[in-house]
Amino acid sequence: MDALMANYASGSDDDDEEQPAPVAGAAPDPEPQEASALLPPPPLDLLQPPNFVDYSTLAQGSRIRSFPHVDGKYALHVYIPVVIPFTARKQLTLVMRRAASLVPDLYAVDADYALSELCKDEQKLERVLLGREFHVSLGRTVGIQVHQIDSVIAMLRQKFQSQQRYWMDFNKWEHFVNDDSTRSFLSLEVTRTGLPEISKQIHLVDEVYRLHGLPEFYKNPRPHISLVWASGDVSSKLKQAIKEIEKIQNSTSSSKNCNLRCNFGRVVCKVGKKVYDVCKIAD
Repeated sequence: MDALMANYASGSDDDDEEQPAPVAGAAPDPEPQEASALLPPPPLDLLQPPNFVDYSTLAQGSRIRSFPHVDGKYALHVYIPVVIPFTARKQLTLVMRRAASLVPDLYAVDADYALSELCKDEQKLERVLLGREFHVSLGRTVGIQVHQIDSVIAMLRQKFQSQQRYWMDFNKWEHFVNDDSTRSFLSLEVTRTGLPEISKQIHLVDEVYRLHGLPEFYKNPRPHISLVWASGDVSSKLKQAIKEIEKIQNSTSSSKNCNLRCNFGRVVCKVGKKVYDVCKIAD
């Protein structure tokens, strides 16, 4: 990059400096180049790394904190990281484009970029939305005191020390609304393969939360990953969008009973901005 910039550097900064006196016997300086002979600026594409995505052109949504900021408290979240396999991204790209056309003002989860803008560029859609890490929550996102952090992490690691790999099938499109109805989500839910194992893991997290006076998970947990969100309660729009999505999938010969299949291999605990490994299954 430096070499490229150097080749196109301008010498105009030196024009106002005092020129040294000519040396006797020296060859005369060559005639200055005409402006038309100077090289043009380099194309911007050459100055950008491969697969560059200009995030400054994407509209962003604004979120409301799920609980107020309190000094000395940090957000605690225990979850299973999920990365969408390349083989499933093409189908999900079609679904996201359809969802954007049916429900306005959808945004990518966590990244918060407008889905309608991402759908204009397949590279942006895949990298910003489908190429990121998703999560299956094993506990509520709650505030935790500083002095509780080490104890929570230690207990979680003890509870999860004997975990084994299993498959998770995200086989059902579903919508969810958060507790205070400030956001709605379009999600993929686990209803069959993987549900018993995830339910047991949620129970383990509940035990640790209970010992620390933290609120437990929902009584009837519905493990899922959320792909996009909208402000407020837009359940009716998302329900209709899901019906349309299912019609499209049922009408294509490539549709399967499972939208997405992933292998469990890790549990993570995030406290504030710091991430702790609770368990990690060797490959």
